[in-house]
Amino acid sequence: MTDPIVFLPGYLCDQRLFCAQTFDLSRDHMVIQAPLIGERCEEMASALIPHLPRRFALVGASLGGIVALEILRKAPDRVARVCLVSTDALPDAPNVAADREPLLVQARIGRMDEAVRAALPAGALAPGPGRMATQELFAEMAGPFGAGAFEVQTRAMQRRRDHQSSLYRAQCPIRIIAGAHDTLVTPKRQEFMAGLAPTARFDCLDTAGHLPSLEDPHAVTAILRDWLHPAAAAA
Repeated sequence: MTDPIVFLPGYLCDQRLFCAQTFDLSRDHMVIQAPLIGERCEEMASALIPHLPRRFALVGASLGGIVALEILRKAPDRVARVCLVSTDALPDAPNVAADREPLLVQARIGRMDEAVRAALPAGALAPGPGRMATQELFAEMAGPFGAGAFEVQTRAMQRRRDHQSSLYRAQCPIRIIAGAHDTLVTPKRQEFMAGLAPTARFDCLDTAGHLPSLEDPHAVTAILRDWLHPAAAAA
C-alpha cells in the first residue's frame, strides 16, 4: 500500500501548479491537494495536520514547501517523505523582506496586476517560448487571491522561521527540486539546503526556473516517481 501524496501549492498559486503531476500520480496513488489556510506558516501547518491521513508523502512548492517543513517539524512521525520545490528553508533576509513591501502597497491601492508581475518577474523563469505562458498562468492563479490574501501570504513569507534544523533532524527521504534559472530561490541556496539534510537528494533542472512543475512537468513527474519508488525507477 503506497502512502497518500499531499500537495501544497506555492505562493499565490492554486491546484493548477501541480496539475500535471497530480493527474499522472493519481493513476496509482491517493492524491490530496491541500489549501493553505492561516496567517503564518505555523498556523497553516496546524490547520492541515488534523485533516491529513495518518501517514503521507508531502510535496510543497515555495510557500507550500515552507509549510511542508512546518508539518515535518510538528509531526515528523506522520511524514513518510518530503519533496521541496523552489523552497527556501532559511528566513527572509532583511533586504528581501523590504523588497516585498512595495508589492503590498501596489496591491492595496488596486494595482494588483503590477504586484503579481513583480512577484514573479520573467527573469525568474527559464527562457524560451513557454516563459510568457507560464507567467500568464501564474497571474491567473494569483489574481483571484485579492489584496487581502496577497498580503497574508506575503507576510507569511516575510515572517517564516529558519528551518535549517528541521532539515538536519529529518529522518525521512527528502528530495529538493530546483530550476537552474530561478533567481528568487537560487539553485545554490537550494543545494545548500540539501547538504543540511542527511537523507536529501538534490535535482536541478536546466529547463526550468522558479516554477518547475509548470515549466517542465514531465521532468518533475519523473523525479517524483523516483522519489516515491526509487527501486522501481532504477529497474
